[in-house]
Amino acid sequence: VDAFQAWCGPCKTVVDLFRKIRNEVGSDLLHFAVAEVDSVDALEKYRGKCEPVFLFYAGGELVAVVRGANAPLLQKTILEQL
Repeated sequence: VDAFQAWCGPCKTVVDLFRKIRNEVGSDLLHFAVAEVDSVDALEKYRGKCEPVFLFYAGGELVAVVRGANAPLLQKTILEQL
């Protein structure tokens, strides 16, 4: 989940990376979503940050968090979690 604030918008710089990885691993294993933290109370702790935050869930549980648009770290985290 790309957690973002309305004043900053979703992190567009990693969309291509997400598409590439999803094409490689298949759409059944990997799903991407965006969430505006200002309108989701459960994401309140991510408000007021100027960096994108990427939340990784498996089985309904938060399993990893990556702060910042660090493409190599995002790719590594995605592949490790799969």
